Amino acid sequence: MKNKYLKGINANIFLLGIVSFLNDISSEMIIPILPMFITALGGNGLIVGLIGGLRDSISSILKVFAGYWSDKSGKRKVFVFSGYLISALFKLLLAFSKIWHHVLVFASLERIGKGLRTAPRDAIIAESLPKERGKGFGIHRAMDTLGAIIGSITVFLLFWFFGFNFKSIILIASILAFLSLIPLHFVKEKKRKQQEINLKIGLKTLPKSLKLFILISGIFAMANFSYMFFILKAQEFFPGKLSIGMPILLYVLFNIFYAGFAIPFGKLSDKMGRRKVIAFGYLLFSLTCLGFAFFNSLTAFIILFALYGIVYAIVDGNQRAYVSDLSSEELRATALGTFHTVTGLIALPASTMAGFLWQISSRIPFLCGAIISLISAVLLVFFGDCLKG
Repeated sequence: MKNKYLKGINANIFLLGIVSFLNDISSEMIIPILPMFITALGGNGLIVGLIGGLRDSISSILKVFAGYWSDKSGKRKVFVFSGYLISALFKLLLAFSKIWHHVLVFASLERIGKGLRTAPRDAIIAESLPKERGKGFGIHRAMDTLGAIIGSITVFLLFWFFGFNFKSIILIASILAFLSLIPLHFVKEKKRKQQEINLKIGLKTLPKSLKLFILISGIFAMANFSYMFFILKAQEFFPGKLSIGMPILLYVLFNIFYAGFAIPFGKLSDKMGRRKVIAFGYLLFSLTCLGFAFFNSLTAFIILFALYGIVYAIVDGNQRAYVSDLSSEELRATALGTFHTVTGLIALPASTMAGFLWQISSRIPFLCGAIISLISAVLLVFFGDCLKG
């Protein structure tokens, strides 16, 4: 019975990984071309930053509420399914955008789905492999990013070899998003009783160590502005058709390193402790930003996009695992939702400010990101005694 139970838990993580795999093929067919789609429809760097920030922030406003509603109702799966469905619908509408204002609306509202699904889904993952959460989140992140690799390779092939335009690619991506809903039917959620909690009480009872980590990760979020500026930085360097093709390929490289290192760094955090691993990730991001600020060559961009992928492999899953470690089982989705909300809400001013600075010089946003990321790494080390793990 024990083996069967463990098999069921692993199946949950695998199925959610398949959902994310398929959905990310869809999303990553859109993501590498989105900043170029915006500029093709008349948007500038400031508009790119605004849309990038809104995409993160709109989803994040919902994350804490979705986490709270999930804990209160005792249900996880319904939020996950609804989130993926909403994302698929707005991806379909995005394909029919004619001006950048349409992209602003549809690309932003598409993130409502992410806001609904993320905290409940992460709670299912945390509850499905309680003794090896770093490994569990690493497996999920790796499958998610494997889909991203295939999606970004697909968009390159469709653009470079088959001559598909941006809108046709987005339409194909939306169809794949609907297909990603199928594996969710087989996910088994743990039966939970409804809880008599309210959001205010839930947030108050979060441990001080968790609140401190959320604060520090929020500072890092100020440095971690939208990925779209990294793509635009590469686009500046390459001429003609290469200005679209090469940034897509570099984004593929980013995802390859992200997928390849997600599980190893998840396992490393299980052994060494999350705080040390995350602090190293913050420091590496600071160095990566400095590289983007000062180097412009094909070799430099290959190295820098690889490092950018390693940073996400270190930070993304391990931050979620650390929040899960520092929270109680009863309020785990609320804690994860709070973390995602704080870091995501900061994304709007972070990316908008990056867009404003980009208008002055494309180097300045990366210099600011390097400084702020270094500060967050120092804080994580300095307050080590106040943080568990």
